Amino acid sequence: MTTFADLGLSPKLLKALEGTSFTTPTPIQAQAIPQVMKGRDLMGLAQTGTGKTAAFGLPLLHRLLDITHPPGPRNVRALILAPTRELVQQIYDHIFAFTKGTPVKLTMVVGGASINKQSERLAKGTDVLIATPGRLIDLLERGDVRLDSCGYLVLDEADHMLDMGFIHSLRQIAKFLPLRRQTLLFSATMPKDIEEIADTYLRDPVRVQVSPPGKPAEKIVQGVHFTPQGDKAKLLESYLQKHPGEAAIVFARTKHGADKLAKLLVTWGFNAVAIHGNRSQNQRERALADFREGTMDVLVATDVAARGIDIPTVRHVYNYDMPNVPENYVHRIGRTARAGAGGSSVSFCAPAEMDELKQVETLLKKTVPVIGGAPWAMDAVKEANALKVARAQQNQQRRGGSGRPQGQKPQGQKPQGAKPQGGKPAGKPGGARPQGQKPARKAAGGSAPPRRPARG
Repeated sequence: MTTFADLGLSPKLLKALEGTSFTTPTPIQAQAIPQVMKGRDLMGLAQTGTGKTAAFGLPLLHRLLDITHPPGPRNVRALILAPTRELVQQIYDHIFAFTKGTPVKLTMVVGGASINKQSERLAKGTDVLIATPGRLIDLLERGDVRLDSCGYLVLDEADHMLDMGFIHSLRQIAKFLPLRRQTLLFSATMPKDIEEIADTYLRDPVRVQVSPPGKPAEKIVQGVHFTPQGDKAKLLESYLQKHPGEAAIVFARTKHGADKLAKLLVTWGFNAVAIHGNRSQNQRERALADFREGTMDVLVATDVAARGIDIPTVRHVYNYDMPNVPENYVHRIGRTARAGAGGSSVSFCAPAEMDELKQVETLLKKTVPVIGGAPWAMDAVKEANALKVARAQQNQQRRGGSGRPQGQKPQGQKPQGAKPQGGKPAGKPGGARPQGQKPARKAAGGSAPPRRPARG
């Protein structure tokens, strides 16, 4: 059996590992660490929960320990980019444990926290900067940090970075980095855009893949329960009552939906809390801390938190709403069965979500076992999809025609009644007709960058 000592890591790092839960290297660690220590660019592909942070963190620290002088003012020696605040915090916590007994200095910067305090911490320079793209750009624009002497770049959860529209931020940050550097890219899935990023930013990379992209951990017991949309809350209650006191994460599609569901669960006697992008950094940290410590049993989250929650005690994941992006299914259920433990996931599928379920099964290359209800008949699916489109059109008309109707793209249907000819839009008597004077808002990740893309 391979050990961390066999990989040639510094004695200081081996000493630090003695106080952690890391005993033997995982497959991604055993394959990636030697290549990174050699100075090779690397593309690592592995599902969530397989130990990717140590796979790049340990060899990176090993190389930095060879440098005996401190970094210059506002300088950074190694940059690690991650798409969410939770993921940045998770990476920081892991790498901080590895640095015990070493002179390596870590700094974390994310949105939602005081930028002035972050600037003060960066003033004397840092060995490793772990950041969300938005906040890093803020600091670069202020001149509070320099990347011209940064010799290492790590892109963690690169596919999620693309999903959140950070490709433009990445291009902007790359302009501040030296061409001669070592670049590591880690991802759980392999869409075409990731290959293009690898071709752009990596030089002759070694490719390390320990499982097919998009494949969830084998120890996760998956299931789907078919239920009408209006019955989901009571169904969730019945599932949660089967394992009182056990940590569970429930994924909702929208921020409003997450808040509403968490409040409902609290009224039913569950210790529940919501976490999403509209919560402040302090609120998000407090919610995760309460969940980690067991004060809260149920965490209701949106996809923004799907890759930043590394809590080994999570045994159950519920997809209250099916994900719009099939790859997000893998990351959602990957919040359980961490570090080799077991776990279960249950997806609630309403008639209008059959397309999303099929996309997930296509990604998995297998069907998700049915544990409740029966697959919806085509008539029910068509009726539900038509209702979903009608509601989306009504919502668009209430907004005066601004914004893209939600729910139309999965069915491949063109907006009906978006430009009413004669008379007022159906379902909105007396309401103002959209005049087409305001351009539709562009979605993040489109042809033009968002004004301020999800600042960490």
